Amino acid sequence: MSGDGYLLLEDGRRFDGRFCGGEGYAVGEVVFTTAMSGYQESLTDPSYAAQILVFTYPHIGNYGTAPRFCESQRPWARAAVMREARNARPEGGPGWLDWLRAEGIPALSDLDTRELVFHIRAKGAMRGGVFPEEVGEREALELVLGEPPMVGRNLAAQVGVREATLLGEEADLDRHLAGQTPVGSADGKPLVAIVDTGVKASILRELLRRGAAVLLLPYGTKAQQLLGHGPDLVLLANGPGDPAALAPFVEEVGRLLGRVPVFGICLGHQLLCRALGLETFKLPFGHRGANHPVKELASGRIAITSQNHGFAARLPDGQTVLAEDRVVRFESPFGEAAISHVNLYDRTVEGVELVGGGAAAVQYHPEAGPGPHDSFPLFERIVAMAKEG
Repeated sequence: MSGDGYLLLEDGRRFDGRFCGGEGYAVGEVVFTTAMSGYQESLTDPSYAAQILVFTYPHIGNYGTAPRFCESQRPWARAAVMREARNARPEGGPGWLDWLRAEGIPALSDLDTRELVFHIRAKGAMRGGVFPEEVGEREALELVLGEPPMVGRNLAAQVGVREATLLGEEADLDRHLAGQTPVGSADGKPLVAIVDTGVKASILRELLRRGAAVLLLPYGTKAQQLLGHGPDLVLLANGPGDPAALAPFVEEVGRLLGRVPVFGICLGHQLLCRALGLETFKLPFGHRGANHPVKELASGRIAITSQNHGFAARLPDGQTVLAEDRVVRFESPFGEAAISHVNLYDRTVEGVELVGGGAAAVQYHPEAGPGPHDSFPLFERIVAMAKEG
């Protein structure tokens, strides 16, 4: 399907473009990413569930698509918005627009994404919809306003595995992504357990490449059930939605602390923060892209990171930004904790840890997928924590 179309935001602002991709329409929270590549990874990242993704890079689709670029078994973003969509097929596989059509993902091209992003930055991320021209604005606005807001929304329960899945090597992950049953064997490897809130395949792949086995468990798994599998470490993964809506899971995280090493990434970082007594809040327009500088406060090292989140943790005093480059320590229900990393764009919290060890988390994505590889060494730390027990 191709022709005239438009994006309509909940405040009534309309942006015209060329309707392409899958048929029909899509509504969701409209957010943007500054990454220059990784368009297929982004749409298949479960963290984008219930969202419409705007690409700030002007040309999307330059290198086609391939199964190896998928971060899960299916796309989760509901629509794509671009300045100029390409349908290149350099490897002979499906082009970007071919893939969008096959997956049923509506899209807009030839749209002024620069003006759209300026509007989102000024007004904040909001609900919107991608529509073909034949859908009238009045009907479109009703559909947009019928979409639940992101605040208070638990989406993590909708995006993960439905039964325990053991991955012993990369071939198991490839089978899992293809919808097949993995063979799965730990074979004496350190076992990393993950309650699947929407974990990216790149995270799993980096753990498997470093000699760990991974056990994926359904959302809702209790701490006692999880511990019954004998994990050497629990990874709190990325995922969509509002961390404040996952209060029962936060309680289970608290039951894990002190009994098994815990490491969190993105949503997992927010959940660990809440377990340690910190609050979370919605960012005006989120951090999404592959060029976010983050400073490790103890060492002063700066990494350029890949990010995808719309919520962040408050500081212990309730503030949202860290004024000085210093480690901030605070008392948690599980002992002394510390703010370990800060975002150098807006000074928000990017890392937390228990001072005595045993639990840590980062807000950014060390696996990249897409993005820079500055933070790959974090996976060495995670596997080392698992081996040490």
